[in-house]
Amino acid sequence: MTADVSIMATNFQLPFPCGQAWTGNSSASSAHQSWEIDFNRGSTADADLGDPVVAAASGTVVISAHQGSANGYGNLVKIDHGGGWSTYYAHLNVRSVSAGQAVSQGQRIGTVGNTSKPGNYISPHLHYEVRLGTSYPSNIQKAVFNGTTFGYPIQTLTSRNCASTTNPYTPQEVCGSGYSVIDSAALGTSGTVYLLYNSGNGYNCVTTIKKTSLGSATATAAYLEVQGSSRITDSGNFSYYAGPVRAAAAGKCVKWGGKAGSYVYDSPFEHCG
Repeated sequence: MTADVSIMATNFQLPFPCGQAWTGNSSASSAHQSWEIDFNRGSTADADLGDPVVAAASGTVVISAHQGSANGYGNLVKIDHGGGWSTYYAHLNVRSVSAGQAVSQGQRIGTVGNTSKPGNYISPHLHYEVRLGTSYPSNIQKAVFNGTTFGYPIQTLTSRNCASTTNPYTPQEVCGSGYSVIDSAALGTSGTVYLLYNSGNGYNCVTTIKKTSLGSATATAAYLEVQGSSRITDSGNFSYYAGPVRAAAAGKCVKWGGKAGSYVYDSPFEHCG
């Protein structure tokens, strides 16, 4: 399976609940090295203390700890989004996730605070960073929210970090150029498994596209069996889809199917020709 989580790294949302307006400032702190952003929304110094902070994209928590005297981050959550991308959420008052935990986009990970190293007194705000790779500070990237680069140095934005109900991937995108859907089967409300065919090369392709738990890794599978050959299966915990599973099948019957959540579909041998 192609790692779809890395694609999410270019689809960040504001790290606050849907509909909230926050002002980001990249130039207010002398501690900033590059494109870091400090976020506030209240009219007084302590107005944002305890406000929820949510994951900008799905991924895995790799740090959830107070940094002590090591740096000025205080309570820090770092999320690995795959493909070398990560986000940092610093100065948190409360951390709501643990290292090793998988999180969905929009999931609460902590609250706004003013924790830092001993003797460093700061007003409550969220310090946010996007990084690509490990060479600090050149790995700090410009932040992108809802597909648009943040308007450095200061911009007020409304969060579009809302629960997604639509899978951003189509069967054709997963299987690739030249493939067309020739059959499909619903997997309850959890997803749909698709059978596609490429008339240019005689290959079939199967993919299972999720409808629920989008952005969270859940049990999903897709398989394709050409009559007379071994079954090919892609099965695991995936965020958006299983597959693509491809095999040459011109002039032969195929059996295909998949799984999403607790729902399973298995076809007979069909689509012969």
